[in-house]
Amino acid sequence: MRPDRTRSIRPPALIPPINVSELKTYPLKKRHSKVRLSDFATPWKRGKSFAAFYAGLPDILAVKTLRAVSRAIVQAHRKRRPVIVGIGAHVIKVGLSPIITDLMERRIITAVAMSGAGIIHDFELALMGHTSEEVDAEIDEGRFGMAEETGRILNEAIVRGAKDGQGLGEAIGRYMSQATDQFPHRATSIVAAGARLGVPVTVHVAVGTDIIHMHPSADGAAIGATSLLDFRRLTAVVAGMEGGVYVNIGSAVILPEVFLKTLSLGRNLGHPISKITTVNMDFLSHYRPQTNVVRRPTQKGGQGYSLTGHHEIMLPLLAAAVLEELG
Repeated sequence: MRPDRTRSIRPPALIPPINVSELKTYPLKKRHSKVRLSDFATPWKRGKSFAAFYAGLPDILAVKTLRAVSRAIVQAHRKRRPVIVGIGAHVIKVGLSPIITDLMERRIITAVAMSGAGIIHDFELALMGHTSEEVDAEIDEGRFGMAEETGRILNEAIVRGAKDGQGLGEAIGRYMSQATDQFPHRATSIVAAGARLGVPVTVHVAVGTDIIHMHPSADGAAIGATSLLDFRRLTAVVAGMEGGVYVNIGSAVILPEVFLKTLSLGRNLGHPISKITTVNMDFLSHYRPQTNVVRRPTQKGGQGYSLTGHHEIMLPLLAAAVLEELG
């Protein structure tokens, strides 16, 4: 006879629910809690000062980081230690040059490093009062990056600077300072402020990434020589930044890589660079800034921080916090 396949099969016994009657508890007042009412925000009242607004922020997460970064900058300034700011070009494009130059004037920012695109927007604003072309509208016709004055004058200044033994940032800054009538808006210029104040402004170029490299006046030897000199000048600043601060704002690749190399070179030459504060500020968290600015440079000492948010909000907020704390 064939087996009866319709006969039901008894399922295995299920594991019974755990008995929780013997659960051990403790009083809530004995537990450590990460959030307290004393840390909460204070509602805004019309007519109050920025100091009241800043004090009324919740002392939680990013606000704690913001305050820690502000204190580190203030402490470095008071002890006359370097405060170095590395910026991507977007920082200039969103209108923050006046914030940076003001902090340079106050001797709070003691050095600025920027990518090659930074000098383009800095230059165009000083020359014409406007910058940032519509790439989507120009690329199809081959017009993107072909503004005549930008390519010609910047390359001329770089070639002249190379002949005079200048760094790239210094070359552009001095060119603007000497041709004052040509740059009616130079008060907005970070490189011009550097030349005027004696604050190092270094430019770190990846050849082929900037529009001026497309122009026939581009001189690879001059670009390379001036940018290499700037790398070594920035290294000299980083070598002396024990107790100082480095803030990377909006550079996802170039400046984090440059900073890590300046740090390694400085340490190789015997400079103590361990008790430092590093900060990455961007509206997205990227691998290289987190690794090469926040983590690796501080793994033998110091502290690394990340502040995530739009530059046009976060940098003015940080600058105001620093100035309030300095009084």
